Amino acid sequence: MAVTCCVRAEATLGEGPLWDPVRERIYWFDIQNKSLFWWRPGNGEGGHWTLPVRASAAALRADGSLLLATEGGIGVLDVETGGFEIRAIAEEPVENRSNDGGTDPSGRFWWGTMRDGAVPDAGSVYRLDPDWTIRRVIEPITIPNALAFSPHGRTAYVAESDRALIWAYDVDPATGDLGGRRLFAEVADGSPDGAAVDAEGYLWNAHWGAWRVVRYAPDGTIDRTIDMPVEQPSSCAFGGADLKTLFITSAREDLSDEALKGQPLAGSLFSIEVEVPGLPVAPFAG
Repeated sequence: MAVTCCVRAEATLGEGPLWDPVRERIYWFDIQNKSLFWWRPGNGEGGHWTLPVRASAAALRADGSLLLATEGGIGVLDVETGGFEIRAIAEEPVENRSNDGGTDPSGRFWWGTMRDGAVPDAGSVYRLDPDWTIRRVIEPITIPNALAFSPHGRTAYVAESDRALIWAYDVDPATGDLGGRRLFAEVADGSPDGAAVDAEGYLWNAHWGAWRVVRYAPDGTIDRTIDMPVEQPSSCAFGGADLKTLFITSAREDLSDEALKGQPLAGSLFSIEVEVPGLPVAPFAG
């Protein structure tokens, strides 16, 4: 599969890609630089917002605004005016920031928190229900990632990046409550980062530090590996009119000047055309 650089950039920590099917554009963050970018494949238009806080993951809302997971809580961004406000706050240490996140098929928003420097067990995973109630659902955890869901909504994938593990949790689709968990995959090279699920229920995962994106079968076996031109691919999301474009973010964080010479596209946005489409992402139901 050919990897294309869609938008050349120098994001310190690119993350959280999200496709907007109404505006036909992809959103993604540079967490450390408090930026949210957008790009429209059809005509190449793009732009960005500078946010008052670091943000890392987003969800669509029915009114066209974006729900954002940020270090200051859950916020809402008006993409027409750029207006931003915090709507809900989790009980988190001020040193923590948000990390990966996304909606389940029922429209609940899930996101993780962590502390820079990967402080052990400093983070949690939360769920925001449609009534705007916040519930802590996993604790403690160091670097939560890969928050994605199976097509039927009965399995939640959560990666512990620091341990190089991806877990599969049972989920009650009616309530969002988590049940038992099993080890889905153990990453031998690099660490599992952001993920997306396709229409066949396969999990696509960015392997930070390993120059690759991997497609996992529902049983956790590796179906295929896509080599990337950057060391730190960070997350992925399906987009395009047919959801057959996999967008991939990347990062320059902690790479030396010498390392960057060998990967000048680090921090850019990439895409791969795939055969199996992704799943439509449910908007936040609140």
